[in-house]
Amino acid sequence: MPQHDLLVIGLDGFDITYGEPLIDAGELPALRELRDRSQRFLLDHGAAARTGLAWEHFASGWTPERAGRASAVDFKGAEYNTVQRGTRLSPFFSSLDARVVVFDPPYADISDAPDVHGVVSWGAHDPGVVPRTNPPGLRQELDDRFGPYPADRWTYASPWPSAERTDEMRRGLLDGLRVRREASRWLLTERFPEWDLAIVVAGEPHTAAEAFWHGVDPTHPLHAIPSAAPAAQGLADVYRSLDDLVGDLIAATSPNAVVAFSMGGMGTNNSDVPSMVLLPELLYRWATGENLLQLPGAWAGDPTWVPILPEGETWKAAVAECFPRPSRSVTARLKVRVPRSVRARLHGSAGTRALTDTHSLDWQPASRYRSRWSTMRAFALPSFYDGRVRVNLRGRETAGVVDVVDYSALCDELEGVLRECRDPRTGEPVVDHVARPGASDPLALDATDADIVVTWRGPACAFEHPTLGIIGPVPFRRTGGHTGPYGFAYVAGEGIEAGDGGVRSAFDVTPTVAALLDQAPAAPIDGTSLLRQSTIAG
Repeated sequence: MPQHDLLVIGLDGFDITYGEPLIDAGELPALRELRDRSQRFLLDHGAAARTGLAWEHFASGWTPERAGRASAVDFKGAEYNTVQRGTRLSPFFSSLDARVVVFDPPYADISDAPDVHGVVSWGAHDPGVVPRTNPPGLRQELDDRFGPYPADRWTYASPWPSAERTDEMRRGLLDGLRVRREASRWLLTERFPEWDLAIVVAGEPHTAAEAFWHGVDPTHPLHAIPSAAPAAQGLADVYRSLDDLVGDLIAATSPNAVVAFSMGGMGTNNSDVPSMVLLPELLYRWATGENLLQLPGAWAGDPTWVPILPEGETWKAAVAECFPRPSRSVTARLKVRVPRSVRARLHGSAGTRALTDTHSLDWQPASRYRSRWSTMRAFALPSFYDGRVRVNLRGRETAGVVDVVDYSALCDELEGVLRECRDPRTGEPVVDHVARPGASDPLALDATDADIVVTWRGPACAFEHPTLGIIGPVPFRRTGGHTGPYGFAYVAGEGIEAGDGGVRSAFDVTPTVAALLDQAPAAPIDGTSLLRQSTIAG
């Protein structure tokens, strides 16, 4: 068997708080065996978790500060518009003096790394890159042997209104993991058997947590609905299948060292409704004295309840009906969404860069307010995570209306409005924490950042403000989100002492990989190796 130095397995969205009891109970035997011989760490991503760019941080080895990227959403000030952008950074492993094979690491742009073999944007939850393979014909080989990623239709699904559809998603994700296991094993043992570093990332636990979390959290507002039981079964089954992947890859490759990790934990989704719907309407009322959001009577009757979508209705379509229909150009009417599996075959197999890795955010409810942003003092940006508020600052934005001398007072006013909001269901404040990234120099705030970033206290479906009134309730979109406190890392290999390494920074994973290879990337990377000298057996 060829000698393999290091196998890195990324378990995207694996929540260690949920997973460790399964490991202790023997339900995840491969992870238990790995844990028992590993130096073990909890990973704290800190404020960088709010960027939503965890995998870019791993792939590049850079913090948001070094990368100059506070989120995946760019504000285009000249147009008062936003777009979601993929990564522009090179992966740290592209400059290593090592034979590297990768299978589906998100935000890893291998377009300028011809010596790195493998595939990206095959079935990742948030790929952050266009589909690509090295060598170019590898996509066709994968399609011929395994077909396209079979769980593509479930990657961003929210099936909670239907118990039947929830169980269908469970089966779909298990099929996706099965094919991922078979394809990655083939890649590492048959197609490219000679390697020093292999990186395999599985996105199914991320997808499963966002769709199934209400089934495993007894405090979740949707825990009592019919889909909760199949959701709980689904999350457990995905973790068990993921364990099969871990065990299979380790057994098939016999690496000298293994790193298995997740950059962050999961939990109840506190962000979709507050950030995407309630905050934009709150700021619109504050700025204009008008209402744009118009709820259907079935939702608006009681602000203390959690609306339930009927089976067959999507959140996107239901919420879209709450806004006036936007005018649409002929071009917009002709736009057709191309499935990711088709895009992969069209663009990835040829080995050329796809047309774009920039995506419209017009589907987000916050974008419905865009026509008024240029006249508002501040407005909510589209966001996948925490609430993000952009001040319409004169000298920074094209049609800015707020003078720099008034900036601090305006932010104070906005924070006061936010902190006055309560969740009608619980009576608790909706805000947990407010950050002001632009406080020291608002004119220098870049296009990916916001003047105010709001971390929400809980899963509010409605806001109640003493003067701006009640906004909502609006149904959940995803039931799970990125609210878990910690990621984790297991690091095992010859000379590495097993034991508890405590809490470390999530930015320490990339330097650990480099250190285990005794390599230094060409560009500087942030963090330090998880393996202090004391963890190495003498």
